[in-house]
Amino acid sequence: MQNKPTFKIEFVVLMASLMSIVALSIDALLPALPEIGQDLNVLKASDNQKLITMIFLGLGFGQLIFGPLSDSFGRKPMVYFGFAIFVIASIVCVTTDDFNVMIAGRIFQGIGLSSPRTIAIAMTRDTYSGDFMAKILSIIVMFFILVPIVAPTFGQLLLDFFDWKAIFNVNLIIGLLIVLWFWKRQPETLEAKNRIKFSPSIFITGTVEFLKHKEAVAFTLVSGFITGSFMVYLSTSQQIFQEQYQLGELFPYIFASTAFSVGFATFTNSRLVIRFGSFNIAYVATIAYVVVSVLYVVLFHTGNNPSIHVLVTFFLLQFFAVGFLFGNLRSLAMEPLGHIAGIGAAINGFVSTVMAVPIANYIGSFVKTSVLPLFIGFSIFGVLSMLVFLWMKRRRELLHA
Repeated sequence: MQNKPTFKIEFVVLMASLMSIVALSIDALLPALPEIGQDLNVLKASDNQKLITMIFLGLGFGQLIFGPLSDSFGRKPMVYFGFAIFVIASIVCVTTDDFNVMIAGRIFQGIGLSSPRTIAIAMTRDTYSGDFMAKILSIIVMFFILVPIVAPTFGQLLLDFFDWKAIFNVNLIIGLLIVLWFWKRQPETLEAKNRIKFSPSIFITGTVEFLKHKEAVAFTLVSGFITGSFMVYLSTSQQIFQEQYQLGELFPYIFASTAFSVGFATFTNSRLVIRFGSFNIAYVATIAYVVVSVLYVVLFHTGNNPSIHVLVTFFLLQFFAVGFLFGNLRSLAMEPLGHIAGIGAAINGFVSTVMAVPIANYIGSFVKTSVLPLFIGFSIFGVLSMLVFLWMKRRRELLHA
């Protein structure tokens, strides 16, 4: 266990790259949603959002499989197994002409990609702990956030020269290169002596152990609230900028600016977290998240959209707060779970993602002619997150009294 302030830059970039296959598979597809819907005869534009939200469903469930298995069989074999599922699902997506089969392919893409995503976090927990782990996770997330900044522009570029199938094919090639790099350069982080003997009951015993740690449960719930409201933005952003605001090909650049806001916040967090602690930063960020979203609802409660400059300013502020939450919430939830890092990362990811998908689908269904439902969703889930933080703050004060 390393708890001194040293880290290998290659490890950080490689873990971020493993996670970035997920971001690329989601965000590069955003500009192509109308074309895919047209090719597959989708009647309702809002149904296209499912191509984004349903991959998250697969991500959620897949983590429950790969996290515990990695605790028993090691981290690296599970990455290879997950990537094989992703390859098969990608082939299904580009060869089908049925929208429902495409949705199933997206779910299985998510299941496959849940492996590198979960295992990158478990490998980080194998290697670091405490606020220093929060620092490392922030740096990983910062690199990872670079992908959503460029992915829609990258997707648009492929669309301009080829068609939407090229996005799936290029994602597959990039994923293959990352997995080859991982195979060649990354040692196994879970030593044989620390592995848990596999039996079907590890899913139950791991869950029971997870539930014993109230902090892990509480911060997993907050992750679900924040991920859900962020996922609504991901799945509706194309509709908002291209249809409500008629911004056409400017969409990738506006999306990039909001992703940059998250990235800049995670970078700032990596510089501050050792000094102020992950709990304190996440608590303040949650308050900011609530204030920004409630302010929007109060100012634009009529449902009339503000100018694009005002809207983007609110998004930048909102996602700046999100950037301080993602790495810290994961780190706070994982801190007591070092002895079950694989299943701990899996349950944390599963619960937060499976909470997020229905939140995103429900709120997204209201985002038709106005952005207001999006900010109402931010407000509700921001307030719920703040209540959990207030409870945890009170609990910590009592424990330290």
